[in-house]
Amino acid sequence: MNSIPPLPQRLSNSTGRALMVPMLIATLLLLGILVTASMVSDQYRDLPEHIFLIIFLWGIASVSLMYSSFFWRTTTLGKIEWLLTVINGIGLGMLISLLPASFDIITYPLLVIIVMLTAVVYGRYPTYAVIAISTVIHINAHRSLTATFFEIAGLVSLPILSIAAAETIIRMQQVNFRHIARLETINEFSRQISASLDIEQVLPLLNEAIKDAIQADTYYVGILEGDLVKLDLFYDDGEYFYDMTVPAKGSLAGWVLQNNRPLFLPDLRKPLDLEGVERIIIGQDKTSLAWMGVPLQAGDVLGVMAIASYRPNAFDRSDMEMLENLAQQAALVLHNAIHHKSVEEQSRLDSLTGVYNHGYFLKALEGDARQALADAAPLSLIMLDVDFFKQYNDNYGHLAGDEVLIQLTRTIRSHIKSSDAVGRWGGEEFAICLPNTPGDLARQVALRIRETMRNMQIRIQDKTVPSPTVSQGIAVFPIEADEIIRLIDLADKRLYTAKSRGRDQIEPDDSHWSVLKYC
Repeated sequence: MNSIPPLPQRLSNSTGRALMVPMLIATLLLLGILVTASMVSDQYRDLPEHIFLIIFLWGIASVSLMYSSFFWRTTTLGKIEWLLTVINGIGLGMLISLLPASFDIITYPLLVIIVMLTAVVYGRYPTYAVIAISTVIHINAHRSLTATFFEIAGLVSLPILSIAAAETIIRMQQVNFRHIARLETINEFSRQISASLDIEQVLPLLNEAIKDAIQADTYYVGILEGDLVKLDLFYDDGEYFYDMTVPAKGSLAGWVLQNNRPLFLPDLRKPLDLEGVERIIIGQDKTSLAWMGVPLQAGDVLGVMAIASYRPNAFDRSDMEMLENLAQQAALVLHNAIHHKSVEEQSRLDSLTGVYNHGYFLKALEGDARQALADAAPLSLIMLDVDFFKQYNDNYGHLAGDEVLIQLTRTIRSHIKSSDAVGRWGGEEFAICLPNTPGDLARQVALRIRETMRNMQIRIQDKTVPSPTVSQGIAVFPIEADEIIRLIDLADKRLYTAKSRGRDQIEPDDSHWSVLKYC
């Protein structure tokens, strides 16, 4: 996402033209009054010939160029704007210097309006240049006058009034652009995330949107998980923090969640008037002095988005409004992403045991095998089968058989690492992928699983079910099989060898691994 550019010196074309229209009309009316006055009054016949016509034509040309500049390319305008600025400054200075003081009631408003037009079209610095040039010419033309207080006040009041008018226009520009830029940020954020169903893509986009929209030292996005708010995105004073949480009770984030409404704290130097809430320092060892938080809620997603600053009164209500708009967009997308992730995860899992299904386990195994080759590390595969499983269904019912499989997968998970994978190969047969694990260590895992299953107590409807036993076959990639299909086939053959040896066995035995050498 593109960052918001610095505040421009010019308004957008449509906004600038709309703002110019009433000022253009007023300029033309004032110029018309000047020309009319020269025609009906005899007291101005001593002025230079055609001076009013020249002033009128200059005014028409000046405002026409300023209006038409909105249709020019930026590069074209940049080449001539200072030339037009100097011409306007000289023209205004000559206007108020040549005409008698009785015309001030017309020339002063005309100067202020043209200054405002310059501010709309060219921005702050060219506008101040126009004011400076016209003021210097005006003062120079009156330097022979007796410097009375009212004369000095008259000379000074005009640039002061012009500066005030120019600054009003310029700050209106800045407020207008900031508002437009923020809307564009939201629209761009919405556009980019609309097609994303991956939470790993949504969070970086949200990170950029917050940075672009609001100047803050700290910001985070947290999702409620039990009694904690898990901060999936947390930035603090130039650094990102991961795996951070805050309590859902007694924290500012918790207050937002509990009350489901925004919280605006512009100055945290003042005591918190929130019952049961204490300030918690996370991230950098600094205390924030301004804080805003809004709820994230859509479907089953409940969370909070917050920003903070180390300066008091760093935010205003427009920042809060912006944060709420971002939160509304983010909540919907996070809900969709989390829901999609849940559905996608469920599609990978066996519905009974919660381990990987056959298809996804194969994908996981292939990925781990490629990594094993890249790392020149062994990968062990255990194929495991419950002995005499049909008897559990026949003698104790299918509920007993299901419970045996559920307890088996829990046992397997308790003896493997989080980086390992387990899948239901089919029926009562399971596969265990152990990356970066040689055969002798894989056998130790198999032994622990076998021992735990032997001692397991299973009761179904107040009946004790005999402890299940398992047979297991182990093969190692790539030293024993350098292809996934061959690896699976070898482990499966060893599984049936273990069964043929009397079940409750692990194949191969210790002697095989003691002589096998690994790279």
